Amino acid sequence: MTPTLHNIHIHVFDTYKSDIPSQKVRTLTRRALAEILPQSPTKMSVIIADDETVRELNKYHRGLDKTTDVLSFSFQHQGDYYGDGPKPSQWTQDTEFVLPPGEAEGIGEIVISYPQTVRQAKAQNKTPYDELAFLLAHGILHLLGHDHEQAQERTVMEAEQARLLTAMLRIR
Repeated sequence: MTPTLHNIHIHVFDTYKSDIPSQKVRTLTRRALAEILPQSPTKMSVIIADDETVRELNKYHRGLDKTTDVLSFSFQHQGDYYGDGPKPSQWTQDTEFVLPPGEAEGIGEIVISYPQTVRQAKAQNKTPYDELAFLLAHGILHLLGHDHEQAQERTVMEAEQARLLTAMLRIR
């Protein structure tokens, strides 16, 4: 048996475990990473949470007091802060994370609001599974430094999302 190239930690809030089992999230994430980082050992975490948790994280880390669909917390690329006043975290790209001996640095963590995923899926006539795949692809691309604030960046990111979604949803 060959070792797994991508180490993915999944945490699904208990409320949603019957709707979206951890193994389905892991499979989608693994397919995306195999497509975009085929030869690079990678560690990351995915959390499937509720609206309240995502809203609090969005408020604290981005200064936006509202629910969103997906948040990406990259160890390599700092996101923008939109709130008034100073950003609560003083993290910069120069900050070194202290890891246990032999532990490789991961690419980061994605937090997805499952209720928001379901609402968006319904509004777009998609299944929650398909919307979850989209949000995972979107979040992973943010972890790797992609953005969509400028038109040129958005075009590149949307093309990458489409490529990842094709790989992720190829086999159900």
